[in-house]
Amino acid sequence: MSETVVIYTDGACKGNPGPGGWGAWLRWGEHEKELFGGERETTNNRMELTAVIEALSALKRHTPVAIYTDSEYVKNGITTWIHGWKARGWRTADKKTVKKIELWQKLDALVAQHTVQWHWVRGHTGDPGNERADQLANRGVDMVRR
Repeated sequence: MSETVVIYTDGACKGNPGPGGWGAWLRWGEHEKELFGGERETTNNRMELTAVIEALSALKRHTPVAIYTDSEYVKNGITTWIHGWKARGWRTADKKTVKKIELWQKLDALVAQHTVQWHWVRGHTGDPGNERADQLANRGVDMVRR
Protein backbone atom coordinates (compact mmCIF):
# COMPACT_ATOMS: atom_id res chain seq x y z
CA MET A 1 0.00 0.00 0.00
CA SER A 2 1.66 3.23 -1.12
CA GLU A 3 -1.12 5.62 -0.18
CA THR A 4 0.02 9.16 0.56
CA VAL A 5 0.33 10.19 4.19
CA VAL A 6 -1.51 13.49 4.64
CA ILE A 7 -0.05 15.74 7.35
CA TYR A 8 -1.43 19.01 8.69
CA THR A 9 0.92 20.99 10.94
CA ASP A 10 0.70 24.16 12.98
CA GLY A 11 2.59 26.13 15.58
CA ALA A 12 1.28 28.47 18.24
CA CYS A 13 2.94 30.95 20.56
CA LYS A 14 1.47 33.10 23.34
CA GLY A 15 3.86 36.00 23.06
CA ASN A 16 6.68 35.85 20.57
CA PRO A 17 8.83 34.75 22.31
CA GLY A 18 6.74 33.07 24.95
CA PRO A 19 5.19 29.70 25.74
CA GLY A 20 4.56 27.84 22.50
CA GLY A 21 3.18 24.64 21.11
CA TRP A 22 3.23 22.59 17.95
CA GLY A 23 0.70 20.16 16.57
CA ALA A 24 0.49 17.66 13.75
CA TRP A 25 -2.36 15.53 12.48
CA LEU A 26 -1.32 12.58 10.30
CA ARG A 27 -3.76 10.60 8.18
CA TRP A 28 -2.99 7.47 6.16
CA GLY A 29 -6.04 5.75 4.72
CA GLU A 30 -8.29 5.15 7.71
CA HIS A 31 -5.45 5.54 10.22
CA GLU A 32 -4.92 8.79 12.14
CA LYS A 33 -2.31 10.02 14.57
CA GLU A 34 -2.20 13.20 16.63
CA LEU A 35 1.09 14.66 17.84
CA PHE A 36 1.70 17.74 19.96
CA GLY A 37 4.19 19.27 22.34
CA GLY A 38 5.53 22.58 23.47
CA GLU A 39 8.31 24.70 24.92
CA ARG A 40 8.17 27.22 27.75
CA GLU A 41 10.10 29.96 25.93
CA THR A 42 10.06 29.82 22.14
CA THR A 43 8.88 31.54 18.96
CA ASN A 44 6.08 30.88 16.52
CA ASN A 45 8.48 30.07 13.66
CA ARG A 46 10.35 27.55 15.84
CA MET A 47 7.04 25.83 16.67
CA GLU A 48 5.96 25.79 13.00
CA LEU A 49 9.23 24.07 12.05
CA THR A 50 9.08 21.68 15.00
CA ALA A 51 5.58 20.53 14.01
CA VAL A 52 6.78 19.43 10.57
CA ILE A 53 9.95 17.84 11.97
CA GLU A 54 8.04 15.85 14.57
CA ALA A 55 5.46 14.70 12.01
CA LEU A 56 8.09 13.48 9.54
CA SER A 57 10.08 11.88 12.38
CA ALA A 58 7.02 9.78 13.25
CA LEU A 59 7.05 8.06 9.85
CA LYS A 60 8.63 4.60 9.94
CA ARG A 61 9.61 4.20 6.26
CA HIS A 62 9.98 6.06 2.96
CA THR A 63 6.55 7.14 1.87
CA PRO A 64 4.79 9.74 -0.25
CA VAL A 65 3.72 12.65 1.97
CA ALA A 66 1.46 15.68 1.45
CA ILE A 67 2.18 18.37 4.04
CA TYR A 68 -0.30 21.17 4.63
CA THR A 69 0.93 24.17 6.60
CA ASP A 70 -0.35 27.68 7.17
CA SER A 71 3.25 28.87 7.56
CA GLU A 72 4.60 30.59 4.48
CA TYR A 73 7.91 30.74 6.39
CA VAL A 74 8.14 26.93 6.49
CA LYS A 75 6.85 26.35 2.95
CA ASN A 76 9.02 29.02 1.34
CA GLY A 77 12.01 28.05 3.45
CA ILE A 78 11.98 24.37 2.50
CA THR A 79 10.91 24.76 -1.14
CA THR A 80 12.77 27.90 -2.19
CA TRP A 81 15.18 29.57 0.24
CA ILE A 82 16.95 26.40 1.39
CA HIS A 83 18.62 25.87 -2.01
CA GLY A 84 20.47 29.18 -1.73
CA TRP A 85 21.28 28.63 1.94
CA LYS A 86 22.87 25.27 1.19
CA ALA A 87 24.77 26.61 -1.83
CA ARG A 88 26.20 29.35 0.41
CA GLY A 89 27.14 26.98 3.26
CA TRP A 90 23.97 27.66 5.28
CA ARG A 91 24.33 31.41 4.97
CA THR A 92 21.72 33.94 3.88
CA ALA A 93 22.15 36.21 0.87
CA ASP A 94 23.64 38.86 3.20
CA LYS A 95 26.16 36.28 4.47
CA LYS A 96 24.61 35.75 7.93
CA THR A 97 24.15 32.28 9.40
CA VAL A 98 20.62 30.99 8.74
CA LYS A 99 18.41 31.47 11.80
CA LYS A 100 17.26 28.19 13.38
CA ILE A 101 19.90 26.39 11.30
CA GLU A 102 19.68 23.21 13.40
CA LEU A 103 15.95 22.91 12.70
CA TRP A 104 16.32 23.62 8.99
CA GLN A 105 19.10 21.03 8.69
CA LYS A 106 17.02 18.44 10.54
CA LEU A 107 14.00 19.18 8.33
CA ASP A 108 16.15 18.99 5.20
CA ALA A 109 17.43 15.54 6.22
CA LEU A 110 13.90 14.27 6.97
CA VAL A 111 12.49 15.58 3.68
CA ALA A 112 15.25 13.70 1.84
CA GLN A 113 13.87 10.43 3.28
CA HIS A 114 10.42 10.85 1.72
CA THR A 115 8.64 12.10 -1.38
CA VAL A 116 7.07 15.31 -0.09
CA GLN A 117 4.52 17.62 -1.67
CA TRP A 118 4.15 20.97 0.09
CA HIS A 119 0.85 22.82 0.35
CA TRP A 120 0.10 26.18 1.93
CA VAL A 121 -3.35 26.70 3.44
CA ARG A 122 -4.74 29.91 4.86
CA GLY A 123 -4.95 29.56 8.63
CA HIS A 124 -8.10 30.01 10.69
CA THR A 125 -10.47 29.85 7.73
CA GLY A 126 -12.28 26.62 8.54
CA ASP A 127 -10.01 24.08 6.81
CA PRO A 128 -10.71 20.99 8.97
CA GLY A 129 -7.12 19.72 8.91
CA ASN A 130 -5.64 23.11 9.70
CA GLU A 131 -8.15 23.66 12.51
CA ARG A 132 -7.26 20.28 14.01
CA ALA A 133 -3.52 21.01 13.84
CA ASP A 134 -4.17 24.40 15.46
CA GLN A 135 -6.08 22.74 18.32
CA LEU A 136 -3.18 20.33 18.84
CA ALA A 137 -0.65 23.18 18.85
CA ASN A 138 -2.71 24.97 21.49
CA ARG A 139 -2.79 21.77 23.57
CA GLY A 140 1.01 21.92 23.41
CA VAL A 141 0.92 25.49 24.73
CA ASP A 142 -1.44 24.49 27.54
CA MET A 143 0.84 21.59 28.45
CA VAL A 144 3.84 23.87 29.11
CA ARG A 145 1.87 26.60 30.87
CA ARG A 146 0.76 24.30 33.70
